[in-house]
Amino acid sequence: MTTWQAVNPDFADLVPAVVLSMPAAQHLGFGFTRVDTGAVELVQPHRRELTQHDGYFQAGVLGALADFAAGSAAGTLLPPGWVNMTIDFTVKILAPAKGPTVLARGRVIKPGALITIAAADLFTGDEHETLCATALVTMRNIRLAQQ
Repeated sequence: MTTWQAVNPDFADLVPAVVLSMPAAQHLGFGFTRVDTGAVELVQPHRRELTQHDGYFQAGVLGALADFAAGSAAGTLLPPGWVNMTIDFTVKILAPAKGPTVLARGRVIKPGALITIAAADLFTGDEHETLCATALVTMRNIRLAQQ
């Protein structure tokens, strides 16, 4: 596995701050357990109203969790003043998301100057983790306007 050097030395603080400030992340109750270069872990507490029958999380919840996890992993590789914007993502549901939490492990597959490809694997957060979904996320790297 290739290790990518973070360009932004403050990524461990900045990535969670940016993601957790977003309304969707606040609504879903996301929390970070790990922020490393090119990889992150997000936890979404189980909430009954966000699941469908038999413990399947609604596709939008899994999609958002995968989007945030993969985007956060990609964001750790960006220099200051740059952000990711998701172009598209696909989520393949593999099993019911049963358990007290769902854990998303985002990882960068291919970093680039303009486009970053990342993935996220979603597990139930009980003592015996079960892979419940996997996602592929493509993002555009965008430079923020200077103030």
